[in-house]
Amino acid sequence: MRILFVLFSIALISSCSTAQTGYSTSNKKAIKLFEAGIQAPNHVDPKTNRPDYMSGIDLMNKALEKDPNFWEAHMNAGEFYEIIGDYPNAIKHFESALSINPNHSPTGSTYFYLANLQQAIGDYDKAIKNLDIYIRNRNANPDLVRQAYVIQESCQFALESIKNPQKFNPINIGPGINTKDPEYFPTITVDGKMLLFTRRIDDDRTVYKQQEDFYVSMLEKNIWGTAVPMPVNINTTKNEGAPTISADGRSLIFVACAEDVTNNQEYGEGRTGKGSCDMFYTHKNGSRWLDPINLPGSVNTGMWESQPSLSADGKTLYFIRRVSKKGEPVDSDIFVTRLLDNSQWSTAERLPKNINTFMEEESVLIHPDGKTLYFASRGHVGMGGSDIYMSKLNADGSWTNPVNLGYPINTKYDENSLLVSADGEIAFFASDRAGGYGDLDIYYFEMPEEFRPTKTLYFDGIVFDATDKRPIPGKFQLIDLKTGKEVIFAEADKLTGAFLVSLPINQEYALNVSYPGYNFFSKNFNMTASEGLESIHMDVPMIPITSEGPTLLANVFFDLGKSTLRPESNVELNKLYEFLVKNPTLKIEIGGHTDTRGDDKANLTLSNDRAKAVYDYVVAKGIDPKRMTYKGYGETKTIVSDAEIAKLATDEAKEAAHQSNRRTEYKIIK
Repeated sequence: MRILFVLFSIALISSCSTAQTGYSTSNKKAIKLFEAGIQAPNHVDPKTNRPDYMSGIDLMNKALEKDPNFWEAHMNAGEFYEIIGDYPNAIKHFESALSINPNHSPTGSTYFYLANLQQAIGDYDKAIKNLDIYIRNRNANPDLVRQAYVIQESCQFALESIKNPQKFNPINIGPGINTKDPEYFPTITVDGKMLLFTRRIDDDRTVYKQQEDFYVSMLEKNIWGTAVPMPVNINTTKNEGAPTISADGRSLIFVACAEDVTNNQEYGEGRTGKGSCDMFYTHKNGSRWLDPINLPGSVNTGMWESQPSLSADGKTLYFIRRVSKKGEPVDSDIFVTRLLDNSQWSTAERLPKNINTFMEEESVLIHPDGKTLYFASRGHVGMGGSDIYMSKLNADGSWTNPVNLGYPINTKYDENSLLVSADGEIAFFASDRAGGYGDLDIYYFEMPEEFRPTKTLYFDGIVFDATDKRPIPGKFQLIDLKTGKEVIFAEADKLTGAFLVSLPINQEYALNVSYPGYNFFSKNFNMTASEGLESIHMDVPMIPITSEGPTLLANVFFDLGKSTLRPESNVELNKLYEFLVKNPTLKIEIGGHTDTRGDDKANLTLSNDRAKAVYDYVVAKGIDPKRMTYKGYGETKTIVSDAEIAKLATDEAKEAAHQSNRRTEYKIIK
């Protein structure tokens, strides 16, 4: 945290000077130079097109040459240096003013401002001492005293963090992505194979001769390939920035800002906005990105909306909104919006006060696990400037108190724009540190264990018609078997049938894939054993309802040796019920199967009882019993024969084969 109150002491000195009979100096030449210096910022510096603080500094220094003990000149020179970002010189002048007259301010405010600057350059011990002096002043401003305690806490945190640094070895991501131009705001797909980022490029077509565009790099043999620009309907001569890409890489939300906020047509060709910076949405069909549209719904306003982060399920969007009014200190907070059933985004809600502070929050990231939030803030206890924090979403919807990622991930400088890989092991960020390719480059580092999210894997492949191999844009539902809640909803590509679904570990999921005219496809993903789990590539064959082949009910579970349905079976059985409701003319047979172990007759009875249990459940839900039959097949229709099982190398593989034989299916009957 760092709080600067620039111009405060200038106003204080000006008011004191008029109230006093004179200055601390009697040197008329020094006074004349000083008063000219106060007026200098009222003029524009032709080099910067901003207030002319440099001339003011020059005049203050000349006044001090006439009288080195002119403390008012030291104070003004310090303020001007602070405004232009030269903190060491600002500190030097504030310290000189205090050494000349420690009591020049009745409230002791100079000690407060000096401590702020000392925190900014990492001189934490001196900052703590000067804040102690300020806090003991009986005339100190109560609001500033409260802030002084918070700044002290940050300084103490910084000192302790430096003594106990995190392991941090940032590596430049390489020349495929980084160039002489600035690269920043990276976003990555859940499989870690596509990285999209912002690059600021030279462009003579624009007023400022520079603008921001998106570039994409693909990971090939663990090397990031040469980045290529997004198509011209995405990249325009305006600025496109702060992208967030969906888990499967087929949806993109980004930010565009109007050059003229009074004209809502200034967001790029064919784009309209609601004022200031807005978020826009585009989607890819096959290899073609659609023209972006203003994000549907009630999210964008006349305020500044930026830096979005889309959840892996595509249903929740976190972003930053400027909440301060014109003339107030800059303040921005993290907001969240949710995708409604009508494909509109809901009115945004501000995250709670333990996340948002009275200062700036920015660069928010929701990890693919859906519950780990990373963000930058100037208002929480930290190293100074903007630090990166982590918070976790609790089961009751509350957020844990943010945790600072520590030193040297965070420093006295500004840190933001953190990106964390799906497996949680690698983090990316932008930095202009020495040794890069020029300006801001993208780097990566190994994320310390204590700040890692829940590891998230993925399931990808192609959905196709099982009879003619034609791609199908199937709809995916990933459901938590324990809670019955939908975790992910996604659709395969309309043209290619390609899909990618994220799979956070530590849960067991039912995956259902559906499309009109086809039997639904089901798959069980038990991700509760975190060790040895890998992402899964598997194509999904969809069986037409005109086919007589069986369809596996992969998420129907029974107690060992019994026909009692376990509660987690309800997810799959409800899906079967919905399928029959949507296809009212279909009739099905439910079949039960066992492996070959155990008594043949007992297996036949058990399989029949299990098939009947499924039948009874669906009938109880309201399906006409005349539309269904059930039958137990025992061990007569195994998928893997005993001979094939005997050839398998490990006991684990043999048990998996036996388990595939123990199954419940349904098939369409005429």
